Amino acid sequence: MKQILCFGDSNTYGLIPGTTNQRYGWGTRWTSILDDKVRTKGYRVIEEGLCGRTTVFQDDLREGRRGLDLIGVTMEMHTPIDLLIVMLGTNDCKTRYNASAGTIAKGLAQVIQKARKNASQPFDLLVISPIHLGEGVGDPGFDPEFNEKSVEVSKKLAEEYHKVALLHHAAFLDASAFASPSTTDREHLDAAGHAALANAIYEKVIDMQKELEKAV
Repeated sequence: MKQILCFGDSNTYGLIPGTTNQRYGWGTRWTSILDDKVRTKGYRVIEEGLCGRTTVFQDDLREGRRGLDLIGVTMEMHTPIDLLIVMLGTNDCKTRYNASAGTIAKGLAQVIQKARKNASQPFDLLVISPIHLGEGVGDPGFDPEFNEKSVEVSKKLAEEYHKVALLHHAAFLDASAFASPSTTDREHLDAAGHAALANAIYEKVIDMQKELEKAV
């Protein structure tokens, strides 16, 4: 059975909006829905979502959040990987990092390069630009780590990530075309968002599989 590794942040982990550590159950978070769908196609999904994970930025208040630090060992732990799905970037929009979409995309490229360096075999790659942050995400009562600039940067990620995907011969999907953040916290997917994203990713994976079969 082929393996799909999903490497991301809290929206891959399945954090329930408005909570700090509660997670949607199996059958609700998008990774689990995707797993149920691809099993009939000979794949299984490995969930590697971590709340607060960035591409390359160090969170001084939370240990082990740099994706660049963990992608290599993660690839080794789950070898062999046939398809890597990467969805990072939301946490990179935090005010403390003051990063542009272009800078965040460069961080993503580093994560991809390290994944390939540490893989035991060539793998297919799907780059996903994350959902947009909701307007007012940094308002009182929501998440003070973001502000209006964070929202604007999140909206520019898709264009920059598409460039990275093309450069690294990867498939690309814009999550914001299929799902939006919940109204509860303006940051995380709700159950409907997880379902919609899972369906979109499944269709993309099937399209990728068809393209590979044509190339053989």
